Amino acid sequence: MLDIRQGQMFNLNLVGSRILELLETGATRSAIVDEISQKFDVSRDVVKSDFEEFIESLKQHYLLEDSEPNSQH
Repeated sequence: MLDIRQGQMFNLNLVGSRILELLETGATRSAIVDEISQKFDVSRDVVKSDFEEFIESLKQHYLLEDSEPNSQH
C-alpha cells in the first residue's frame, strides 16, 4: 500500500489485505470481523480489537477516510 502524501510504502499481511478487500466491497465491520474470525480461527473479540486498531492506524496514516469502514450493523 502506498501513502502518496508521504511517499511511504506499507506492507500488509494476509489478514490486512483481506480486510481491505472486504472494505472495498462495502462489507460492514461486523461482517468483516465475522469472516476474519472464521477464516483464521481466532476469537471474535480478538479480531474486533485488532480490526479497530488496524483501522485507526490506516486513518492515522491517511490511508483510509473516516467514512470507512461502514457501520457496525
